[in-house]
Amino acid sequence: MSITFGDNVRILSSPETDDKGLTGKLGQVYGETTPSVTAVEVIGEVRNDYAINVAIEGIGSELWFAPELLELVDHAEGTEIVIGSYRAVRKADGTWDESGTNTSKEWWQFWK
Repeated sequence: MSITFGDNVRILSSPETDDKGLTGKLGQVYGETTPSVTAVEVIGEVRNDYAINVAIEGIGSELWFAPELLELVDHAEGTEIVIGSYRAVRKADGTWDESGTNTSKEWWQFWK
């Protein structure tokens, strides 16, 4: 199964991850990119012009990795995203339970 947005991952051992002290650390996937377009610095060999952004616990920053250096831990069941009236909650199988949020405010009461 491929690693996607919201998944929890473990950093695998490689010369680069070992040197940076990242091997074995856990993190959550925040995004993906095409390095040739975005010019991000990627840890590992860039193949297929693809990299995955991971927020690593205890480091306080996000890093870009070659997918081969990441191991899926789980799909972060219970992760919740709310944007406006849209709400999505991650299920154990990696799918999202999507719905509109229930709001009793008038549109002009956005500050309440």
